[in-house]
Amino acid sequence: MNKTLSLLGLAALLSACATSPSMMTMKPVDNAALPEAVRVPAGLKQTLATTGVGEITYECREKKDMAGAHEWAFVAPVATLYTADRKTVGKYYAGPTWEAADGSRVTGKQVAVAPATPGNIPLQLVKAEPAMGTGAMQGVAYIQRLNTKGGVAPAAACDASAKGQRKQVAYEADYVFYGS
Repeated sequence: MNKTLSLLGLAALLSACATSPSMMTMKPVDNAALPEAVRVPAGLKQTLATTGVGEITYECREKKDMAGAHEWAFVAPVATLYTADRKTVGKYYAGPTWEAADGSRVTGKQVAVAPATPGNIPLQLVKAEPAMGTGAMQGVAYIQRLNTKGGVAPAAACDASAKGQRKQVAYEADYVFYGS
């Protein structure tokens, strides 16, 4: 009887850990295999890993350095953050901001990018500001955007007749969080 209760208790604990964003498991990133620009500083450990699935909005705007020329300009991303088994654990939006389902969130500033495969947005390294709230985002120092799929500016024409038009482009990327 006690053995059964112990096994049930262990099963409940493992179940709770599996659904907790701070306990998500993902194969550790091999930073040495990444382009140097997007590697995290030595001494940090991977604390959280998610996959963001969403879209990036672009707007057709006049180029600042070329009168009469136009380009698709980045406006903002929006994505849902998932665990490896596709459980929703948060969201990602302009700022850049990553917000966990527990209400904790972190913003940051891009420090580097590295090219991805053609047709995909670049890999990215972001230095985080101190987290707001307590939870999964607490203690995050850096965030990497890896394994990107899609998200590049639209192929549609962007000229004076399209000025001001907005288009959303689907994308997916892994967001890997690091702390002390």
